[in-house]
Amino acid sequence: MPIPEDVTGDEIDRDVRQELQSLPKTLAEDVAKNLVMVARLIDEDPEAAYGYSKVALRLASRVAAVREAAGFAAYANQKYSEALAEFRAARRMTGTVELWPLMADCERGLGRPEKALDMAGAPEVHKLDKAGQVEMRLVAAGARRDMGQLDAAIVTLQSPELASNSVQPWTARLRYAYADALLAAGREREAREWFAKAVEADRDGSTDASDRLAELDGVEFVDALAEDTADEPGEAAGSTDAAPEDGDKH
Repeated sequence: MPIPEDVTGDEIDRDVRQELQSLPKTLAEDVAKNLVMVARLIDEDPEAAYGYSKVALRLASRVAAVREAAGFAAYANQKYSEALAEFRAARRMTGTVELWPLMADCERGLGRPEKALDMAGAPEVHKLDKAGQVEMRLVAAGARRDMGQLDAAIVTLQSPELASNSVQPWTARLRYAYADALLAAGREREAREWFAKAVEADRDGSTDASDRLAELDGVEFVDALAEDTADEPGEAAGSTDAAPEDGDKH
């Protein structure tokens, strides 16, 4: 796959660069460039990122960072079986538990929520940092919802991290998941409160909490351009009375 001229491979993390030092210099550079492309495209073009990850994997399958990148790319494309295999390989190579929540979520993606819950109760969870433990809690709550256990999902998300007023990288997603679970359980008033709290914490727009809050408040955003067109002379009688009930929402 083509590599843009502005990609040198030096953009990768220092730890990954050190891993690649075990490879011949030219090969290491090629692998690094493909890993840069994976990181660059995984959000905006997951399919392309997956393609670059396969190239890196073909070149250096014995490098943990490559297996991890391949796992993330497969996960982004909902190839959960493949992602799980790559995450397991990376974990065997490194001995770390950082990928444990993602591995559990892959089990959910494969239709095995019970397995994800087993992993949520495993000793590995205690070795995770705070962010990893919150991520594991989100996965466990999702598994409960997969099994139709809405009340259990709500209880799973109730934690000191949820109750804290401090904003951490995981705060918006945790509050959002809690609000969504409350709404699914028919507790709309509480759900609205927590969607509002998620909006307060979502400084980088990582969730659509503001849209969900607007929907609960009955706010409807109508395409202004469509209204202007309807107002032009020659439109059928009555066509400008009101905006369509199912106008675009954002």
